[in-house]
Amino acid sequence: MSAVLRVVNRVLIGILGLVLLVIGGSVLAVGLGAPAPSWWIHDDRHDVLLSDAERTRWRDDGWWWPTVLAVLAVLVLLALWWLTANLRRRRLTEVLVDTGDGEGALLRGRALENVLASEATGQEGVQRAHVRLTGRRSAPEARVRLLLEPHVDPGTALNDLTGEALAHARNSAGLAELPTEVRLRGVKHRAERVS
Repeated sequence: MSAVLRVVNRVLIGILGLVLLVIGGSVLAVGLGAPAPSWWIHDDRHDVLLSDAERTRWRDDGWWWPTVLAVLAVLVLLALWWLTANLRRRRLTEVLVDTGDGEGALLRGRALENVLASEATGQEGVQRAHVRLTGRRSAPEARVRLLLEPHVDPGTALNDLTGEALAHARNSAGLAELPTEVRLRGVKHRAERVS
């Protein structure tokens, strides 16, 4: 999905940039007194953007305003989709694994996240673990959240995580380092009345 999104981003930004460059350059040139191009919608620099006739041309047609609103709604939805897709991209989708032959291989980021989370959850006293990979595929970074049982020492849980789960992930992916931000939280139990 990230390769498709990358291509869509580049194409959209390229087309939008080209359109804005052509329109903006034409407006600037005509505004400075250059002759208007043949495709330009106005005749000279004193022409208004929308005349009264242009603004009221389709006012009485029943199809005009629903069409304009539908097109604008579609454009807003496409812009929102594009924005959310770009904001969600922060998660690393693939990790470049050093195979030792100079070529390398790609490992799905979710697979590495799931393995890290399951190994962290297997530690004593860890109730739940959530892992998210960020950074670049050649230099990934991990964000780990651990939900600890009340009796667990946070220092021990952190040492177990770095010494086992993170070390295994780093070695298996052939990474020189795997910078990690770990957040620890304890399970909160409700007080119960004892009789």
